[in-house]
Amino acid sequence: MHASQSSPATPALPSQYLTFLLGGETYALGILSIKEIIEYTHMTEVPLMPACIRGVINLRGAVVPVMDLQVRFGQATSAVSKRTCIVIVELPGSEGPHTMGVVVDAVSEVLEIAPQDIEPPPAFGTHIRTDFISGIGKVRGRFVILLEVQRVLDLDELQTLSESLAAAENG
Repeated sequence: MHASQSSPATPALPSQYLTFLLGGETYALGILSIKEIIEYTHMTEVPLMPACIRGVINLRGAVVPVMDLQVRFGQATSAVSKRTCIVIVELPGSEGPHTMGVVVDAVSEVLEIAPQDIEPPPAFGTHIRTDFISGIGKVRGRFVILLEVQRVLDLDELQTLSESLAAAENG
């Protein structure tokens, strides 16, 4: 067989994921949505934002909101350490792509996970909402929670949540 020919039963290619630690758990985001990883920096707090939005940063002249994933997952605010960093993610939106930062305890590595090593999200037993999970990857004898980045960073849901909280406080 020549190099230019492919076999009819070509297996699905592995996907690459950035793994990181958050509250002692290993999570992963698909590498295609990640723009860069930056050092944790001071943020400007913005009034009336959902609790999971720590604030905004100036990223080369652009205002970028930064989410604390632990708070988004219903847990306590992440403690900042020397390994804490911000993963900059770009998501498609109805008005074009938007950029958001995500605070993580530490970035681990980029892994290739083959489709046959990814199980569907469990129905129960995780510390986060199951709709936030796209699957569970099996890597070197351990499990990695693959996040559904569009659901976790859903700005419309966050806006609705923020408005509901404001109405409850005023009502």
